[in-house]
Formats: sequence, C-alpha cells, structure tokens
Amino acid sequence: MNYKKYTTDWNKKHLEEFLKIPATKRLILLPQCMRKIGKCRAKEFGSYYVCAECASCKISDIMKSAKKKGYLGILILKGGSAVKKIISELNPAGILGIACCFEGTQGIKLCRKHGIPVYFYPLSKDGCEDTDLELEGLLKIIEA
Repeated sequence: MNYKKYTTDWNKKHLEEFLKIPATKRLILLPQCMRKIGKCRAKEFGSYYVCAECASCKISDIMKSAKKKGYLGILILKGGSAVKKIISELNPAGILGIACCFEGTQGIKLCRKHGIPVYFYPLSKDGCEDTDLELEGLLKIIEA
C-alpha cells in the first residue's frame, strides 16, 4: 500500500471537516519517538506521556501553541494501540495526529471507525527515535 498517497488524499478530503471542530474539542496525539530521550521530563500516565514543556524538543512548542488555542489535550503516545483507549476516555470530536506514514494510516482507519475527523501530519524524519517534523506547517494547522 502506498501510505503517503493514501494519507495525502485522505487529508485533503477531510481537512475542512477537521477545522470546523472547535479547538476545545480537538486532541493532538504525538509519537514518543519525537521525545529527546535523556533530556525529556514528560510525565508518564500509563499508555502516554504529558509534555512538561522542558524545551528539549519540538513537542514543547507544539504544546504551547495548542494550549494557547485551547485544545482539549496534547498526549505523547507510547504506541498506536493507545489511540482506541484514549478515544474512549477523552471522547474528542477531532484528532490531529502526528506520526510516521504507517502509524498515521492505522490511526486514520481507527478514527474513521469511530466517526472522528482526523488530520494526519506526517513526520519529516521517521524511525523509532529522534524523529522530526516540519514545525512551522504544523503550528499553522494548530492555530487554524
């Protein structure tokens, strides 16, 4: 399967629907691979972390922008399997998911099953640690 094509087509089709949802009902899900291990002070809560805004990685900037906009929550996932549990606990109306293309595609499928509009923002450098993303573009989406 061509994950990049699938997620790009899906994003174009559903971005407007996602942006109609008030920020207070949107949830941001980030992958733990973006954390700077050894420097990160995020607090662990079972299947996810909450950023401590220690400024050791870009997650801190994402957190500040989302808080300013009033987002429902910003969670750093330990793995994609946590999404289903988080959906049932927090009941978001929309999700902004940041991940590699494979995990993003899986998240899109899960959100579709639950009728939740999702905007997938792909990592620019993936892998299992020290991943990266294009921050300026993501912040524009968060602030929209």
